[in-house]
Amino acid sequence: MIDIKVPTVGESINEVSLAKWLKKDGQWVERDEVLAEIESEKATFEINAEQAGILKIKVQEGDTLAIGDIVCSIDEKAKRPENAAPAPAEKKEKPAEAAPKVEVTVKSDVKATPVAAAIIADKKVDAKGIAASGSGGKILKQDVLEALSNPGRKPGVELFNRTERKEKMTQLRKTVSKRLVEAKNTTAMLTTFNEVDMSFVMDIRAKYKDKFKEKHGVNLGFMSFFTKASAYALQEFPAVNAYISGEELLYHDYCDISIAVSAPKGLVVPVIRNAESLSMADIEKKVVELATKARDNKLTLEEMQGGTFTITNGGVFGSLLSTPIINIPQSAILGMHKIEERPIVVKGQIVARPMMYLALSYDHRIIDGRESVGFLVRVKELLENPEQLLFGKDPVKSLLEI
Repeated sequence: MIDIKVPTVGESINEVSLAKWLKKDGQWVERDEVLAEIESEKATFEINAEQAGILKIKVQEGDTLAIGDIVCSIDEKAKRPENAAPAPAEKKEKPAEAAPKVEVTVKSDVKATPVAAAIIADKKVDAKGIAASGSGGKILKQDVLEALSNPGRKPGVELFNRTERKEKMTQLRKTVSKRLVEAKNTTAMLTTFNEVDMSFVMDIRAKYKDKFKEKHGVNLGFMSFFTKASAYALQEFPAVNAYISGEELLYHDYCDISIAVSAPKGLVVPVIRNAESLSMADIEKKVVELATKARDNKLTLEEMQGGTFTITNGGVFGSLLSTPIINIPQSAILGMHKIEERPIVVKGQIVARPMMYLALSYDHRIIDGRESVGFLVRVKELLENPEQLLFGKDPVKSLLEI
């Protein structure tokens, strides 16, 4: 019998929680198969089988464990079951089942009886919003009538329901909560705002997105423009890229930019290292890589440590304006928001332009008002004149050396 223990996942991490079992108790597992996911205060890790055998689970999902605790055991001397390997025939059974003739497919994969389908088509009801009560997820006539008589109500939700439920906070959520409160309580946080005309960036994307995708294999998004602009501005205003370390100020000659990503288990901030040295394509590739890992809970501790500045995009969720909280020990965070057409005055004329509000939250202990406002104005200037992102300044001024 082999005991599988909680591995060491970081120098400062003493406990983790068992997030999810991927195998069942008593199930045959192969060597190196992923058995479970454990969650620390910073990331999610996998536990693998050290040998093939029968799995004996020792702890349950949600349990808090110390480093070195036994999670499960594997009986490597057990006889391999005849049905241990997945049977291909089982996977083919479902497609082989013939659908009853009375079923009608409405749009995607939503099934309904002929009468229900007719009502849906006549009343132009969204079939995905109807709670199906028939066998196999089939929509019945009564289901459609129920949806029509209760417009705007979420399907399947009981009227006047007042039930409550409790869920244990994950290690990641506990850590995020602790750090956010610490940031509010230990920094002299202030937020300054500006707005940027995104017309020029959007024109570039519309003109070159296909060639960019063909050349580099990734889409040309907004994050590369903001990351590039921030990197230039951080080098011009070094205090925005600095830490307070005890009674000293720690300045960074490089820009390790953290990007806030909403992952399934909470907010994470992976880091794009040396962003000042990367091309637009390199930044986009890194953003895709880190966002994919965050979505799949595959980020490592190294990928989430050591950022010097953070960019967060609330606009993807529809936020028009917000005051982001500093990602300590950093001293500032840039908040992007929703792009919305608004009337502005250009050369005495009122025109509609795609505008975005920008917010810079900063620690006033290290960053003065002149620096914070100057930084945000510089980011705005670079985004409204994207050609400056090549040199970090006006090309004409570069030509004239002024």
